[in-house]
Formats: sequence, structure tokens, C-alpha cells
Amino acid sequence: MINKHVFVISVIIFAVMTRFLPHPPNFTPLGAIALLSSKGLSDRWIVFAIPVISLFISDLIIGLHATIPFVYASFVLITLLGMTVKKINVGTILLSSVIFFIVSNFGVWLLYYPQTLEGLIQCYALAIPFFFNTVLGDLIFSALLIFPFYFLHKRELFKV
Repeated sequence: MINKHVFVISVIIFAVMTRFLPHPPNFTPLGAIALLSSKGLSDRWIVFAIPVISLFISDLIIGLHATIPFVYASFVLITLLGMTVKKINVGTILLSSVIFFIVSNFGVWLLYYPQTLEGLIQCYALAIPFFFNTVLGDLIFSALLIFPFYFLHKRELFKV
């Protein structure tokens, strides 16, 4: 059996480390980790804390930015999504990517674009290339993290 504390610390360390590796913008495991924590743990505070703590630790090193509340909120919503679905599947993963895109770019629009319909459209249109990276990262990291979790959990090798 895998210890809950080892699981939580390992996931946070993994998330923080991957933010320092060279990667395309928005290609991170954080969406998959937010979904995984929602299924891997029963303590709701820890479930929400894992993605937020992972982001905060790495943001302290990378640098804080004005859109942090929106980015963190998107991962809280993704975690909530994971808690509300029975099982995480490709549709859930894609929806998590959409949540991140909508929420984080809404913050970008509020802070950096004219508060007009044209500004909103321009903001989201310019963010589309980043959305593809988000979807790709969420799908790949979910395949690497979530689906093995389900496999181990089904075989009762993983209970936290």
C-alpha cells in the first residue's frame, strides 16, 4: 500500500519540478494533478491544497504575477470537477482544459486588455495556441498519472 503522506508529498514535488523543466507554455501536469488528487484522496482540504501548494511553491521561485488568482481558481474548479464526476475520462480531461482556458484568460482580459467585447475576443483568440498546449499536456499527463492510478487502485495496490 502507498502511504497517503508519501503520495501527497510526491505529487507536489513532481508538480513543482516539472514547472522548472523546459516545456511549451501551459504544457504542465497541474490539470492532471488537480483531477488525480480529487480521486486519490478523501480529505477535501488536501485535495484542493495539492494543486494550489504546487503552484505557490513554484511561483515563489519562478515569480509571482497578477493573474495568480485566476490561475489558482481554475485549478480549484478543476479539482471540484474531478470530485463531481464518477470517473475521470477523456471528456473530463478536455473539460478541465476548457475550464483553465476560460478562467485564466478571463483574468488576462480583465488585467491586460480593453474591457470591451473586442478586447475579450482578441484576448481569447490570441490564447488559442496556448490552449492546444494545455489540452496536449492535460491528456498526456493524465495518461501518465490518472490512468495508472485507476489501474493500481482497481488491483487494490493503491489506497490512500
